[in-house]
Amino acid sequence: MTKRLARHVVLVVSDSLGATGYEVARAACGQFDGVEIAVERLTKVKDAKVVEGAVQQLLGEGRALSVLYTIADGALRAEVGERLFAMGINGVDVLGPAVQALSESSGVAPSGIAGSIHRTDEEYFKRIEAMEYFVEHDDGRGADDLDDADIVLIGISRTGKTPLSMYLAHLGYRVANIPLVPGVEPPSSLFSVDPGKVFGLISTTEVVSTIRDRRLGDDMSRAVASDYADPERVRSEMDEARALIKKLGCITVRTDGKAIEESAAEILERMRQVRIGRERRLERLDAQSI
Repeated sequence: MTKRLARHVVLVVSDSLGATGYEVARAACGQFDGVEIAVERLTKVKDAKVVEGAVQQLLGEGRALSVLYTIADGALRAEVGERLFAMGINGVDVLGPAVQALSESSGVAPSGIAGSIHRTDEEYFKRIEAMEYFVEHDDGRGADDLDDADIVLIGISRTGKTPLSMYLAHLGYRVANIPLVPGVEPPSSLFSVDPGKVFGLISTTEVVSTIRDRRLGDDMSRAVASDYADPERVRSEMDEARALIKKLGCITVRTDGKAIEESAAEILERMRQVRIGRERRLERLDAQSI
């Protein structure tokens, strides 16, 4: 009878959140089919003694152990490596060799600040949260609660709301999008949202009509399709959308003839302009009150 392999643990140690080391550990574990391997994290480490204590605890449980560490602080990284070596533990310095190589090739000393890695981890988790928010607020879902949205997109069908929302979410922005449907009142929450983060997507009648006509062969019967893609109907919907955009006082963005990246860049630039304009108005008010 074949003896079962001991349960192996990969301990990821970091002076930040350990996202980089965790992904490396998972990729490495994927190379060993049939071997039971657990990946555990020890994060925000500031003292090598903490690592030593965690290692001793795992060894005391009879676990086979490897340690991957991503530590920005050079002195702490070296001490952790020395302690692992003294304990006879197989430790892998994930970050050190890359930092050293870049330092040698650039002639610039590394900062050694854990915050640099921390920012990378934060950005990663921010994108994950933004993608989750997008899924929960796509196509009118979750429209009753828009307070946490960074950006709200509105527009009639086939003006690019969903792909643009997905792209912006990938950049880390929490985006909700709300379809404007004939005969359906927009959610009341839309009227209480800061208009500086609401963007009305507008396209041409021809572009929207053409896109709808192409899509409808798969989605609806041709009888419904002929009305849905009818240029007059599209024109009427667009007029209603423009009226709502004006009523809300939000920003208009044309999406026809543009790549998603271009529309996203325009939205982010307009947001920046709104923010700067507001900051300057506050500065003027502060100056007047002195």
